[in-house]
Amino acid sequence: MASRLLLSATLFASVFAASSAFAYPVTVKSCDREVTFDAPPARAISNDVNLTEMMLALKLQDRMVGYTGISGWKTLDEGLREGVKELPELSPKYPTKEVLLNADADFYFAGWNYGMKVGGEVTPETLEPFKIKVYELTESCIHIMAKNKPTMDDMFVDLLNLGKIFDVEDRAEALVAGYRKQLDDITTRIGGIEKPVRVFVYDSGTEKPFTSGRFGIPTAMIEAAGGVNIMEDVDKSWTEVSWEPVIERNPEVVVIVNYGDVTAEQKIAFMKENPAFKNLDAVKQDRFVVLEYVEATPGPRNVQAIERLANTFHPRNM
Repeated sequence: MASRLLLSATLFASVFAASSAFAYPVTVKSCDREVTFDAPPARAISNDVNLTEMMLALKLQDRMVGYTGISGWKTLDEGLREGVKELPELSPKYPTKEVLLNADADFYFAGWNYGMKVGGEVTPETLEPFKIKVYELTESCIHIMAKNKPTMDDMFVDLLNLGKIFDVEDRAEALVAGYRKQLDDITTRIGGIEKPVRVFVYDSGTEKPFTSGRFGIPTAMIEAAGGVNIMEDVDKSWTEVSWEPVIERNPEVVVIVNYGDVTAEQKIAFMKENPAFKNLDAVKQDRFVVLEYVEATPGPRNVQAIERLANTFHPRNM
């Protein structure tokens, strides 16, 4: 009996390995490159909290040797801490090439300004000689190539591509199908919108605010929730602007991005107590929405955040 079970297990493992091998090589589009994988990565590293959550959403912990770029910038979310408790943080901020090499990594999931800098030490080109494949966050591609402003499909494409890379396509497709259904439900609930709500994304800064422009994922999230980003004409993903256009465009809702040393409550208080903002509709009506950093950057929490935005933008349609 034992030998029969062992034979069955061995046969199953052989069939699984053969079927997995049959799926390769796979090629995915990563910004302006095509990246081919001859086998699923076994020693992956992700950078930043949102990209790491994409890996966790696809249950890829057992393919990872660690993550980077979280604790040096922001507090590690308790839910994420539970998901990666067996994995080390290899670097609190952007990793050096040595960090990736010392971990014997074979895959790096990052983005431009999400673990890589244009012309920096760690890029797809600098890692290629060491056989470390890089997949770039789609939203971040604007830093190295022309692209359309993001939609939620950008995040979905990343999940689906990760599914192909790691041979978990069914898992990725099911996850994305669920997100699409949630978005459809939100669209149906808020119904036809005569005029989108004017929204300002306040990330940080007092002298000049740091905000999300046309190419940041908040623009796609705001639009999906029935709003319009008042900085949609700024051809950047995240950038510093002056307060004058914010005041002139008079947002009806302010989205606060919560992370770092200055709390969301302090950011709201700054806007409420500053006389320059007293006539803003958002301030007069106390319409602020707080999104955690991980919700305001591409990742699995975007759709749930869109639902909260829609509830604030269109409360009568709830």
